[in-house]
Amino acid sequence: MQFQPRSGRVPGRSLLKKALTTAARHDSAMLDAAATAALFSAAKEAAYAWNIETDALAWSANACDVLAIDSLAAIANGKSFATLLHADSPANRYDVIVDSSARDEGAGVPYELCYRLNTDPLRPRWIEDSGRWFVGSEGKPARAEGVIRLVTERYLREEKLKQLASIDSLTGEMTRGRLLGELARAIADAEAKRSSAGFLIVGIDDLAHVNHSYGFDVADEAIKAVAERLRSRMRGADLIGRFSDNKFGFVLHECDVDDLPVAAARFVNAVREEPFETSAGPVVISVTAGGVAAPRHARNVGEAIGHALEALDLAKEAGRGAFRAYAPSIEGEAARRENLRLTDVIVAALNDRRVELAFQPVVHAQSRALAFRECLVRLREQDGKEIDAFSIVTVAEKLDLVRLIDHRVLELAAAELKANPDLRLSLNVSASTVHDPLWLAALEAVQSGIGSRLIVEITESAAIRDVEATRRFVAKVKSYGCRVAIDDFGAGYTSFRNLRRLGVDMVKIDGSFVANLEHAPDDRLFVRALLELARELGLETVAEWVQTESAAATLAGWGCNYFQGALTGLAETKPVAEKEMAAEAAIV
Repeated sequence: MQFQPRSGRVPGRSLLKKALTTAARHDSAMLDAAATAALFSAAKEAAYAWNIETDALAWSANACDVLAIDSLAAIANGKSFATLLHADSPANRYDVIVDSSARDEGAGVPYELCYRLNTDPLRPRWIEDSGRWFVGSEGKPARAEGVIRLVTERYLREEKLKQLASIDSLTGEMTRGRLLGELARAIADAEAKRSSAGFLIVGIDDLAHVNHSYGFDVADEAIKAVAERLRSRMRGADLIGRFSDNKFGFVLHECDVDDLPVAAARFVNAVREEPFETSAGPVVISVTAGGVAAPRHARNVGEAIGHALEALDLAKEAGRGAFRAYAPSIEGEAARRENLRLTDVIVAALNDRRVELAFQPVVHAQSRALAFRECLVRLREQDGKEIDAFSIVTVAEKLDLVRLIDHRVLELAAAELKANPDLRLSLNVSASTVHDPLWLAALEAVQSGIGSRLIVEITESAAIRDVEATRRFVAKVKSYGCRVAIDDFGAGYTSFRNLRRLGVDMVKIDGSFVANLEHAPDDRLFVRALLELARELGLETVAEWVQTESAAATLAGWGCNYFQGALTGLAETKPVAEKEMAAEAAIV
């Protein structure tokens, strides 16, 4: 049998198919060597025809070179060829074809697989095998025609890329994705063997302080050094990966609830036993840990992560270097179910536009004339029932849904301001929103004509979390003509130096100090001092939770500018009518 190339071109696959079919029909051991050399040598490919019913396997002559064997006689049937496959091979041709659920409708069924050969002991040899199988008279696969291709270099290159993608570039440990894959396998294995696996999350304490004090390069050095020290305390079968910027995850095989504290102590003590040497000198670092035993307290990866993080939060409350193991509680499970319910309610309310505003008046201390109104968020169930505002904010902040609420509140407040030219409003933003450029973009889009009538309130705890970021946020908001207030002032112990740096216009004194003003000497002293210092800094002041005339008189005497509370009006779902607003509005 001779292939006859025309005009120097290599014959097409149709000629190859004809040659393979002829060879298979005669159970020939090989095809014409010259023709197949022209077809396949340059591409490192070889062709075959396999009679599945008789197991006879016909090859093109260059198959020996591709497979690194001496004779085609050694692979004259499928069974003998299967002996060439390495134990690490993920699949073999027989299983792929015979186990296929596809049906041959007359044109054959395509297949493709990749496997490793054991023919070359000096280097791995990976083969890509593709072709079509055809059904016989009994409705089963009867023959197959295909091509094998040497793809060792490509396979190793792709495997290297996969490996690089699964290794954290800084620490050399597993990435989060690969770590969680190992965790899933560990949980499944523990469940199958009726044993236990542990999952630990170890967090570096106050990494932000290292960043600010020494710089990000030194912080990276510290993270890498911590990883090395943690790895040195691992048992042989345990695994470590970088869970997030400042957290490492450990998959601990054969580890039950009683073993978790022992393992955690080993890692925590390893980090704090001596400082870490960096290019900036010795740096003292500590870690805190939380863990869970699976499958006892975590049946899947999601539960393991959630419970380990919950335990880590409890450990942080106990102090640096602490460890807590997750333990289920009736109260905790009930709280989680309620959080999940409220999450669904919040998302549904946002989608269904069931987020509303209530407006509480803020009045001038001396005249009691309306100065502005504070926007308070209200959500309603589908049946119209109002949801507790405190629950909304707490869950929304915990699950990072509060940014979505802040966007909706801004949208609603802007609509009210545009509809009522005499209306002045304030609205609260969360710590997440301070770092949200999309919210600032939304404010920029709506601020024209309303900026001077809008006050943006930032809680004190949010302001001191990242003073520099808050300062930039305040500057941007004020550039749109808005004013900025610090809400709940006094609860977070902001220094007045930071207050001056922020550049805000107003402070709202936390209501917990104002409510007991008449009965608590300490609160009286504290509020009076705050008012005096704010006046020295040129800041206007609002007293929250003003409930009695005597408290109002005292605050006014101390120079407080505005009141807010039950004495001057509770929140209403709608502002007063526009004509009434014009009569009572006052310029702040």
